[in-house]
Amino acid sequence: MSIAQHLPVLQVAIPLISAPLAVLLRRPAFAFVAVTLAAWAAFAVSIGLWLQIHNDGGIISYHIGSWAPPWGIEYRVDRLSSFMLVLVSGMASVVLPYSRASIAREIPQEVHYFFYSMTALCLAGLLGMTITGDAFNLFVFLEISSLSSYVLIALGQDRRALKAAYQYLIMGSIGATFFVIGIGFLYLMTGTLNMTHIGLKLANIESYRPVLAALAFITVGISLKAAIFPLHQWMPDAYSYAPSAVSSFLSATGTKISIFVLISIYYKIFGESLIFQKLPLPQFLLTLSLFAMFVPNFIAIFQNNLKRLFAYSSVGQIGYITLGVSFDSIHGLAASILHLFNHALAKGAIFLLIGGIIARQTNRPGHPPAPTFERLAGLSRHMPVTTLGIVMCGLSLIGVPGTAGFISKWHLILAAIEKGQWWLVGAILLSSLLAVLYVWRFIETAYLRDPPPGLPLHGEASLALQIPAWILIAATIWFGFDTTFALGSALDAARDLFYSSR
Repeated sequence: MSIAQHLPVLQVAIPLISAPLAVLLRRPAFAFVAVTLAAWAAFAVSIGLWLQIHNDGGIISYHIGSWAPPWGIEYRVDRLSSFMLVLVSGMASVVLPYSRASIAREIPQEVHYFFYSMTALCLAGLLGMTITGDAFNLFVFLEISSLSSYVLIALGQDRRALKAAYQYLIMGSIGATFFVIGIGFLYLMTGTLNMTHIGLKLANIESYRPVLAALAFITVGISLKAAIFPLHQWMPDAYSYAPSAVSSFLSATGTKISIFVLISIYYKIFGESLIFQKLPLPQFLLTLSLFAMFVPNFIAIFQNNLKRLFAYSSVGQIGYITLGVSFDSIHGLAASILHLFNHALAKGAIFLLIGGIIARQTNRPGHPPAPTFERLAGLSRHMPVTTLGIVMCGLSLIGVPGTAGFISKWHLILAAIEKGQWWLVGAILLSSLLAVLYVWRFIETAYLRDPPPGLPLHGEASLALQIPAWILIAATIWFGFDTTFALGSALDAARDLFYSSR
């Protein structure tokens, strides 16, 4: 039996094993090597799974312990989940090498090994959420990723990081409770926890009231985790006060996988006909998406902390993702999946670059300053490369041609035109102008203002902090021109979801 047959379980097992190993090793250097190698191995496995799906088609079904579903636990890999596995493991492979230099300035050395352990747990949880075909195991992996995220956020040295972690803990616990109640309703109606079998059995159920209750609980629970407007209140503080490596990894993966879970549950369990034809959920999603596209982006303009500004920006970008889902079309769903991927690249790079700024302005390890606009004045004069990188990622958030963000917003516009909703084209363009305003605010501060007196000017961050960020920036530009992988994968995944759920 070849190792290729066991790639699905290795995808989760490798980072999961590295988490306790980092604690046992305790020494930060050893823990860093163990977890980073595990992330790279997970990335290689995800590429192997994507290639299997891309070349052979179909679905990979892996039975844990050789117990066939629905009695046993199933890992299930399709076009969408293989695409998301590449995103999550790829981001971890970039962020972890960056983190060693970053946390040296932001986290006390005695807990560095603990940081790596929690990062490995979070990675394992996110990969497990992506690949599992069992509803209860989805809840378990959701909690693994959430609990480790709370700890990672609390490691921030600003005292407000503890408050942010506690706030996220409360909101996340409520979301998890709602989610498991919804799963309980589904188990009550179907007698199984395998998501494929739940979908098959729901198609023959006549009593829809418990099903609708399950749908409501699951939607609210996952929306809290995904920070879908207006359930996003935990996100600005969490991203603002967490260590920069944590902000980057969570912004690129945490909310994205939660949205992936919501999309998968809608199409694979409840089905397109129930969600989009028998219920007013599309109109509800459309309304919330429009609010998200305008309100958080408007609030972002007035933020004084750069990390907080881009945290609110993330809520706005999530609005574009849910907007595409509300169209109930292949092109709308593909645009959502594509924007999910493209936004992860740009926002992950931005937080890495901000971490480089913080590292250069930190006088004492463990006491990082907040990246306020007062401290960013004249940034281009002593950190021109970092400033350029943030501007380039900002252009992707706006949707300027030549960036990945343009491709996903363009396909979102095409999906709106396909539905005959021309007014939404105007809404997308108008909300993008708000992104122009907050990106311009950074440009004006960095390029047109003088540096504050007394602030030491240290020059660019080390290559260890710059190279990972520029890998993501290069990807943001690359996928703005070559759409073969990202757009092709998104379209294939959207077609599979749309046709299999009808």
